[in-house]
Amino acid sequence: MTEAPLFHRHGGNPILTASDWPYPINSVFNAGAVTLADGTTLLLCRVEDRRGLSHLCAARSVNGVDDWRVDATPTLLGDPENHPEELWGIEDPRITFVPELAKYAVVYTAYTRDGPGVALAFTEDFRSFERFGVIMSPEDKDAALLPRRIDGDWALIHRPVSAPRAHMWVSFSPDLRNWGNHRMMLEARKGAWWDANKIGLSPPPIETGRGWLVIYHGVKHTAAGAIYRLGLALFDLEHPDQCLRRGDEWVFGPSEPYEMHGDVGNVVFPCGYTIGSDGDTVRLYYGAADTSLALATGSISRMLEWLDRHGTI
Repeated sequence: MTEAPLFHRHGGNPILTASDWPYPINSVFNAGAVTLADGTTLLLCRVEDRRGLSHLCAARSVNGVDDWRVDATPTLLGDPENHPEELWGIEDPRITFVPELAKYAVVYTAYTRDGPGVALAFTEDFRSFERFGVIMSPEDKDAALLPRRIDGDWALIHRPVSAPRAHMWVSFSPDLRNWGNHRMMLEARKGAWWDANKIGLSPPPIETGRGWLVIYHGVKHTAAGAIYRLGLALFDLEHPDQCLRRGDEWVFGPSEPYEMHGDVGNVVFPCGYTIGSDGDTVRLYYGAADTSLALATGSISRMLEWLDRHGTI
């Protein structure tokens, strides 16, 4: 008997495309997501302009599905004059609300002259931002801040490149500026696996009573090009470098035309989610083929149950 899929695509996908933008762009994808205090869903979208450089732009929706109100101008642009590390744009934001600071942490990729690096900014309203600059030097990306301190320190998940492979790491900081105590968190497998050679965090981890539930992406290189798919892993709440369970199989991959064909085909790439009022329903917002934004719905409890059945220690 075939097992029911963990994620169900929204029937109106893609939910946001370049045609929805109030100014000329090439594509919109890879959005951070958050539910604001008034219940509105905010997506901080990666927008690629017609030069090929990316910036971030906010879209808001009452129901998180349609009737999006897009900011009339870019919400956060690269600022190479004051932040030369943002020379070639900013990309792929992950948003974490930090209760201790009463602010949203936006961790994003700054495209420097030497490749992608991890940058951090804070905001209270997604209109003004306090930039911390690059906190992990190139080549590094796919990063998110955990919402609370671990044993007194802040924790950042990120993906440095160590050729020929790229693994997920976690690093710690007392002040959000100076990072150390770097530990490998999840290793890319070798060989023909769907997640061999290169993996990375997708949206920020979900804190559950059993551990940090992580949706991560793996890249399989084929004769026809790369395929980006999603898998699941669970990590200890107080020791996030310790993997408790990891699924061997991928759980969500490109299959629809809008995921298979675009600027970069065969890509599903979420940077954000929201959790429903039931504390279980997950709305996963993902970039499709680096061209548009789509929505899939899942369940935290079902993902944990799947790891119980299919995960290995």
